[in-house]
Amino acid sequence: MRRNRYVALLFGSAALMAGVVGCGGSSSSSSGGGGGGGSTGGGNQTAGAKVIDPSLMKNAKGSVTYCTGKDTTGFLKTWVSAFSAKYPNINLKTVEFPPSADEQRNQFIQRQQAKSGDCDVFSSDVIWTAEFASQKWLYDLTPYIKSRESEFLKAPLATITYENKVWGVPDTSDAAFLFIDTNKVKQDPTSWQDVYKMAKSTGGIVFQGAPYEGLTCNFLELAFAAGGEVLNKDGTKAVINSPQNVKALQLMVDAVQKGSAPKAVTTYMEPETISAWQTGNYSMMRNWTYAYAVSQATPKIKGHFKVVSFPAFQGAGKAAILGGHNAVISAYSKNPGAALQVVDYLGSEEHQIQNATKASLAPTLSAVYDNPQVKKALPYAAVLKQTIEQARARPVSPVYPQISQAIYKNVNAALSGQMSAQDAMKNAQSQIEKALSTF
Repeated sequence: MRRNRYVALLFGSAALMAGVVGCGGSSSSSSGGGGGGGSTGGGNQTAGAKVIDPSLMKNAKGSVTYCTGKDTTGFLKTWVSAFSAKYPNINLKTVEFPPSADEQRNQFIQRQQAKSGDCDVFSSDVIWTAEFASQKWLYDLTPYIKSRESEFLKAPLATITYENKVWGVPDTSDAAFLFIDTNKVKQDPTSWQDVYKMAKSTGGIVFQGAPYEGLTCNFLELAFAAGGEVLNKDGTKAVINSPQNVKALQLMVDAVQKGSAPKAVTTYMEPETISAWQTGNYSMMRNWTYAYAVSQATPKIKGHFKVVSFPAFQGAGKAAILGGHNAVISAYSKNPGAALQVVDYLGSEEHQIQNATKASLAPTLSAVYDNPQVKKALPYAAVLKQTIEQARARPVSPVYPQISQAIYKNVNAALSGQMSAQDAMKNAQSQIEKALSTF
């Protein structure tokens, strides 16, 4: 009965929710990637899930379909052509879902609920692992990944791990950074308080403040740095209504209400943020790795910007939020061997070097960061790798969509001046408690 209540909640919220999307830019989604599948142990929600047989990949052939978000760069065709040339016995088809990650999730859920094999392989946001695995919609790839585990950075691998089983292969990772116009800002800020203080006198900062998943990431970067949490250690209780989280939110509210950031940021997702930055009017921007390539191609920005890791929250610590996409295999795939071959390719050095050099997407394989081509394409590769290794996942829970909605709707209301930071955290606490009680 508990599982049935969860299914009813899941599909009801999928139909009603206005914007659970991934945060982080990517070539497959204008709303971006995401972060935080996470690893938990001791549970039994995934008992009985299908387990992949790695030997199926040997001499695999036939048709297989890869489902992903809308390709806005043309890179999808590039890697599919490379794969097809390497594996001529596999007919790789692609299906592009809408640009927003919430729609991608909904489309995959609809197919899995119908036990459809339409999507053999799916590009899954890192925040969906617990949700999909707990419904037994994915193949358990632990037997495949076992021999390759040491090749991957630990943080991205953790996003595809749930109940100590690995449910896919980390394709791309991500973390956000502070982009600084060096013509306007001569000294790197040493704290988030400095960021907003300096922004006010140098042109302002832009970030993602609209009520969607991206705002959850923006808020958690400050909240975690301030020492706050969303759930307790075992994920059973909400602890978001804390002095640390109120303090972090108040800093963001003051930035918007007192002129460090334009009030319009309360409507900004990634596309609006990068568009504002491209005007050359702002001195700083919070955005994901994809924004580096875009900035390099912008005449008003190229040659006088730098990318730095987030500073500390004054009197506390530092934090970054993990984003990215994982390649997962549907439990209803009619050709799991060929599907595994596709997933294997997506987790290969060849593909990940292409990802980094052509689309500025963060690799999940440790060795790729040392590749000369990657270092040239991403001059901040060392900082990127270190940031991803130290980044935190978002709260791990099968009801994460409801948790995130409680965060971004209330944070947006506070940024927009509709309620106080204190009331926003009280509301979020109550809503998250309600979501947890349904599972």
